[in-house]
Amino acid sequence: MNWIKKASIISAIVFASGLLIYATSTETKNRITKEGTSQYFPTSIDFAGEEAPLQITDVRERLDRELLINANLDATTLLILKRANRAFPVIEPILAKYNVPDDFKYLAVIESALVNAVSPAGARGVWQFMPQTAKENGMEVNEYVDERYHLEKSTEAACKYLLDAKAKFGSWTLAAASYNGGMTGVNKQIEMQKVSSYYDLLLNDETSRYVFRILALKEIMKAPAKYGFAVNTEQLYVNLPTKKLEIDSSINDLARFAKSQGINYKILKIHNPWLREKKLVNLSRKKYEIQIPLSGY
Repeated sequence: MNWIKKASIISAIVFASGLLIYATSTETKNRITKEGTSQYFPTSIDFAGEEAPLQITDVRERLDRELLINANLDATTLLILKRANRAFPVIEPILAKYNVPDDFKYLAVIESALVNAVSPAGARGVWQFMPQTAKENGMEVNEYVDERYHLEKSTEAACKYLLDAKAKFGSWTLAAASYNGGMTGVNKQIEMQKVSSYYDLLLNDETSRYVFRILALKEIMKAPAKYGFAVNTEQLYVNLPTKKLEIDSSINDLARFAKSQGINYKILKIHNPWLREKKLVNLSRKKYEIQIPLSGY
């Protein structure tokens, strides 16, 4: 057998082996996710204590869809699990302070994947506020400061919106739906369709999927191993210890300010993303808290 034939056979064997390994890996993952969403499909599930009527075929299938999709978004869901270890300890006590159910942290998950996202429409931050809505709920939004990027303050603003929505609709599930569809839009559909439950409403595709996406992420994040996600504790993202500096004046050069605090401009902006420019103009002498990492940044 000449060397060309030998090389061809070896190449074929290597290629076939690669296909086998890939197929085995893919089959294993699919078995975990596809069988997992049936084997581990919840017998009951609730949002903020309000039970989803899984006995309704349409409701069950819509939840199944979101479980399958998110269980198969390997990298995205894995990153969310890692980020949650950093974001949830900030979000959870604020929800508790305002008596907003803890399940709303999963609303933040589906809004932004727990990063300071920017939507094509102009919504920003983990909670994805539009500028006017942000201002209406007590946040500062201007050239130099955008508190939509401030996790604590944007979480407080989200709580205020959700409490108003709950007061209007009498339901946390509808309050969640209105975060996507707007209070006016959801209320219009309730009045037109003459029903009072989110699960009975025919809504646009995005709002129709919205609560089911929350439920799916809640289910997966509470028991990630069931859906094929194994994350070691050391792989989770953490909040670094910081000190808070109270500032009530302008800062003309944030890069120089950062250096004076023993860090650089990049680190300053990572820990204070609400600072939007290279300087802070503060003619009103408003008090701001700037976070400075102590170590390990």
